[in-house]
Amino acid sequence: MLRQKTTPLLIGIFLSLSVLIPMLVAGYSSLQQAQEAQARREYELAAASYAHAAKILFWRQDLFEQAGISAARAGQFADAVGYFEQGANFSEEGWVWLCTSHIQLGDFPSAISICAEGTSNYDSTSLYELLAFAYRSQKDWESERLALGNQTRLDSTDAYAAYRLGLLLTLYSPEDAVPELTRASTLNPEVDSAVQTLRAALAVSNQPSDPCMQTVIIGQAFGLVQDWELAKTAFEQAIQLDQENAEAWAWLGEAKQQTSGEGNVELDRALLLDHTSVNVRALRGLYWSRQGKYEQMLAEYLLAAGIEPENPRWQVNIGEAYTKLGDLVAALTAYQRAVELAPTQADYWRLLAIFCAENNVQVEEVGMPAAQQALTLAPNDPAMLDALGYVYLSTGRYANAETSLMQVVELFPEYFPAHIHLAMTYLAQGNQPAAFNSLTYVRDAGGAGIYAEAAQQLLDKYFR
Repeated sequence: MLRQKTTPLLIGIFLSLSVLIPMLVAGYSSLQQAQEAQARREYELAAASYAHAAKILFWRQDLFEQAGISAARAGQFADAVGYFEQGANFSEEGWVWLCTSHIQLGDFPSAISICAEGTSNYDSTSLYELLAFAYRSQKDWESERLALGNQTRLDSTDAYAAYRLGLLLTLYSPEDAVPELTRASTLNPEVDSAVQTLRAALAVSNQPSDPCMQTVIIGQAFGLVQDWELAKTAFEQAIQLDQENAEAWAWLGEAKQQTSGEGNVELDRALLLDHTSVNVRALRGLYWSRQGKYEQMLAEYLLAAGIEPENPRWQVNIGEAYTKLGDLVAALTAYQRAVELAPTQADYWRLLAIFCAENNVQVEEVGMPAAQQALTLAPNDPAMLDALGYVYLSTGRYANAETSLMQVVELFPEYFPAHIHLAMTYLAQGNQPAAFNSLTYVRDAGGAGIYAEAAQQLLDKYFR
């Protein structure tokens, strides 16, 4: 009787094992396949294999995480999120890839939530870096500052994080900004120029007792270092401090032009508050220039010059406006008036020389002497030597132009306008290979900005 009772039980166990063992074999086979694919960096195959193994080896909660990591590495971010949602108890790497996947999908609110949850489990440099990026994408500067503070606490060698934190401290905690900016400059000398601009602004902003103007100065510095989003925030803060400050409104208009193409409402508000402010007039002139309305541009600068008749800056702006209107005689008169007002300032002589060269106006009589005077006043300034080379180029003195411009690029290789002018000289001489080398140097140089664009345009024109 005992044998009769145990036989069905044994049969049941056998049948269960006959089903379970192949499943386990399949599960571990998929796991092995996943690991091998991952080792070969075949992440798409690894993700699918990890997911298949996870469904069979259900007690291995880490397998869906591995599937998510592999999918994210393969660039399949939506699949990665789906895999992660089936897992639990992630490692630091899992949290990083889950947050990264949400960022790549453009779901910044979820990325912020995920990263914040991850940092409650791991004090992670990578998670704080991703959190700072997500907050920055949402323009939540204060939260970005806090995340960067944690990131730099854990990693003091990241130059960008130090610089960005210094920027935000300049806005929210100026007294703490200088050490962070200095550290950024030490880590990466390429940001030294921007750091010096910000440090100077911090020093100057301490001089006015008016908190509104202190904030305007900080905003102007952000504009100088090309962070117009932070500049806009600074000007908005300035207006909150003083709704009647015309310059704050005008600068907010400029920041909005730089970030969204708008700004006319703020500029009109600034004019209503103070129609005698030269800075308001100057920013309005810049606005009209961008709109291609050069008569309005000229009117603004003429009014500014009427308020400050001894300021050569307005004469240069007037000359630029006349040039755009096609009145080169009046433009020349304005540029010459600028050097009369500031005869010892090299840059105004340079601008006069460049105007003559670009517009073929009295180049020999006025432009060449102006370029030579500029170089006499500032012999170590690459801009002055470049201007002389450009004037030589415009008069067809290619050998002289090449000599001057070669001197600039040898002494100041990062002065990109000289490379452009040297390439133009080579083109005028028919030296295509040398021109190509100069243009590709600028195109591929980091930080070349608008000059890289100019180089590419010339490459497209002459080397297609």
